[in-house]
Amino acid sequence: MVAELQGIGMTSRRTRMRLIQRLRESGIRDERVLTALSETPRHIFLDEALAHRAYEDTALPIGYQQTLSQPYIVARMTEVLMEHAPSRVLELGTGSGYQAAVLAQLVDEVFSVERINPLLNKARERMRTLRLRNTNLRLAGDVIGWPEQAPFDGIIVTAAPASLPDELLSQLADGGVMVVPIGEASQILTKIIRQGDDYEVTELEPVRFVPLLGGVVR
Repeated sequence: MVAELQGIGMTSRRTRMRLIQRLRESGIRDERVLTALSETPRHIFLDEALAHRAYEDTALPIGYQQTLSQPYIVARMTEVLMEHAPSRVLELGTGSGYQAAVLAQLVDEVFSVERINPLLNKARERMRTLRLRNTNLRLAGDVIGWPEQAPFDGIIVTAAPASLPDELLSQLADGGVMVVPIGEASQILTKIIRQGDDYEVTELEPVRFVPLLGGVVR
C-alpha cells in the first residue's frame, strides 16, 4: 500500500508532515483526508527535476500544459466530497494520478478519465507502484465522464468547465455530490448535491484551474 513507500525518494517524513501541518493551519479538518495526503508520496507524481518541490503547497507543472494541483486544493476538494461519504467516485481529469491516489485510500472505488494519453499511461504506472487496485483509469471518449459506470455517488472535476456539463449531472446518483471548479477568467469551486431531479448548488471559494477541454491527445 501507499504507506509502505513512505521512505522512498529524497523527501523525509518530517518534510511531508510539515505540509500536513500547513494544511491544518489553512483550515483542513478531516483527519482521514490529512492521513491520506500524508501517506501519498507526492514526489513520485512529478518529473525528477521537480521532485524536490513536491511538498510545497503549490501547483506544479506535469507537461502538456497541465498541473499537479496545489495540496490545499486537493485536500479541500476531497474534504468536501468526503462529507457525503461516497463509495464510488468519478474523477474527470486524471492528470498525474495524485488526486486519484488520495481518493483511493478513502473510498471503495475510483473511476478516473484523462484525455492526454501519455499522462494516463504514467498515472497507471503510479497506481501499480502504489498497489492501488481500486482505481480504474481510462482514456476519454466521445462522451464526457464514464456513463456506462454511472451512477456515481461522488464526482470530482479537476479542470474548470465554463459552465456545468449536463452529461455529468446525469451521471450523479440521487443524493450524490459533485465538487467542480466552474468559470473561465474567474472560477468558483462549487458543490452540487443531487436531490431527485433537482440540484442544490453551493459556491465555496475562488480557485484557479486549467480549463476543461475536449478531444484526445495521443
